[in-house]
Amino acid sequence: MRGLSIRGLTRTFPGQGSAGPTLALQPTDLDVTPGEFVSILGPSGCGKSTLLRIVAGLDRPTAGSVTLNGRQVTRPGPDRGMVFQSYTLFPWLTVEQNILFGLRERQVPQAQAREIAAAYIARTGLRGFEHHWPRQLSGGMQQRTALARALANSPEILLLDEPFGALDHQTRELMQELLLEVWGADTPAARKTVLFVTHDIDEAVFLASRVLVMSARPGRVKAEVPVPLPYPRDWKVKTAPEFGALKARLMAEIREEVRKAALA
Repeated sequence: MRGLSIRGLTRTFPGQGSAGPTLALQPTDLDVTPGEFVSILGPSGCGKSTLLRIVAGLDRPTAGSVTLNGRQVTRPGPDRGMVFQSYTLFPWLTVEQNILFGLRERQVPQAQAREIAAAYIARTGLRGFEHHWPRQLSGGMQQRTALARALANSPEILLLDEPFGALDHQTRELMQELLLEVWGADTPAARKTVLFVTHDIDEAVFLASRVLVMSARPGRVKAEVPVPLPYPRDWKVKTAPEFGALKARLMAEIREEVRKAALA
């Protein structure tokens, strides 16, 4: 089967000291088709990042399975590209060297690797900063580099864990537009599959073709909300009545879960 398939996925963390085990993720089923852009939205601590880390192969489920294009996920691999909220660039490598890192690990010929890196440097607006160190970059530029590094390896699915959460509001909105621009530059058949974790409702609606709402811990997918807003999108779509209606629906779903968590 093509695409991402999750079946019966659960994750329980062992307790520390006298504390008992914590069920972070209830049995979860999910299918994501190739080229789809899916946002995962939920209250803090609901297990959305845990779900993403399991898909990335960075964590092991307690039960259930994850398959990507028919192959079972058991560990990290080049078919999945991950971008974290924290800045995870190698500080001893320049922008270009960070982007080249995965290509060199895969032993892509040097000339081809440099051509690929140059293309993503251009697409993410980093031209002129190729030889800068991460400490010389703003937060937004560091995340552009992390995005370029992930895309340069041509993963089958791009996993983003609140990648813009540490940025100021204006930079965050510009990064959202950049991500859609890079994703939408490919033909629909060639677009990367994207799984994007966020706690920001506006961001979830603006980016995704479908939003998954997770319950309070222990998390599960409690609602799937299609986003029938056409691509390409720019900031003006956020003023549309349809956008406001989707935001109101999702806000009601999230507020219900926040209340449940507060009363638990």
